[in-house]
Amino acid sequence: MLVHDDVDNNVNPVETMRFVDSLIKANKDFDMLLVPNMYHGEGRNLYLVRRRLDYFVQHLLGVTPPENFEIEQAPPEESAGRN
Repeated sequence: MLVHDDVDNNVNPVETMRFVDSLIKANKDFDMLLVPNMYHGEGRNLYLVRRRLDYFVQHLLGVTPPENFEIEQAPPEESAGRN
C-alpha cells in the first residue's frame, strides 16, 4: 500500500505519481491512500493506523478486518530523560 500526504517536505507528490505511473505501465496492481494535512512520517494519524491495520489483516492474514474497530490515541511520548 502506497501512502502519501499533501504536506510532505521529504517526498514530492510528483515523485510518487511518477512511481505510480511506472507501476501502471508495468501492469502492476497497487493500492494507494492519500491522506490530507499529514506530514511525512506522521504515523500516529488514527485514520492511517486503522487503514494500515485493516490492509495488513486483509492482505497478510487473509481475513476480513473487524468493522467499526476504534483505535484510541496514545498519550504523547514524554521526552524527559531521553538523549
